[in-house]
Amino acid sequence: MSEPIHPKTSIGHVHLKVADLDRAIAFYSGVLGFEVQQKFGDQAAFLSAGGYHHHLGLNTWESRGGTPPPKGHTGLYHTALLYPDRAQLGDALRRVKNAGIAIDGSADHGVSEAVYVTDPDGNGVELYCDKPEGEWPRDADGNLAMINARLDLEALLAEAPEA
Repeated sequence: MSEPIHPKTSIGHVHLKVADLDRAIAFYSGVLGFEVQQKFGDQAAFLSAGGYHHHLGLNTWESRGGTPPPKGHTGLYHTALLYPDRAQLGDALRRVKNAGIAIDGSADHGVSEAVYVTDPDGNGVELYCDKPEGEWPRDADGNLAMINARLDLEALLAEAPEA
């Protein structure tokens, strides 16, 4: 077995092919609140939280006017957006609901709480926050024992900061 990757390594950004750049920006910036850092005409945009160069890239280079891949094919299952705490996850849920976007699902995974939606190009998007590591469920041997329990969305909304 090879040596494990350095523990501080993380996913730096996700870059998505989209059919309509402005429509994708309206979702990721207008609904979820990412800030556009740079836009290259109607071909590409780079968005972030907090002024980072980009957490999310969007482009139409190979996909302008395209359709989502059909079910049963390989590709992206979802992009997961990690919020710093439960209140900010509640804020994300409120933004999605206020925009009239359908909630595809939600769950308490024991290690995290998650809300699932679909972006305008058919890409799955998980909005989630981690629970403190000391609260993560473990089996008798100390291994993670994630779950898939009901998440109370109304309670989550109640924790969102005022708009």
